[in-house]
Amino acid sequence: MTSYSETPNVGSTYRPTRRISTETKAAFKTTEIIAYVVVAIAVLVASQISDQFAAKDAWFFVTLLTIGYMVSRGLAKSGSRDFYDDEGSAGTTR
Repeated sequence: MTSYSETPNVGSTYRPTRRISTETKAAFKTTEIIAYVVVAIAVLVASQISDQFAAKDAWFFVTLLTIGYMVSRGLAKSGSRDFYDDEGSAGTTR
């Protein structure tokens, strides 16, 4: 989605600034990925340490964590925007 706003330049003339958006922040910039990785590693380590927690169960829980992470990213991306100004096209009009 692109919108235009007019920003003051020198004197009384206005220079249009193009407003651009991405859908959301990149996944690696969120705390969700850090929490996901830490918990997934903790589950796998716990399965190696404990005799009562089988590797098969650990991988099942990691799969559930992965599904939960993908759903949370999908919800985070739906309808939210990360806006920034396109400085390269500040002097052009569309």
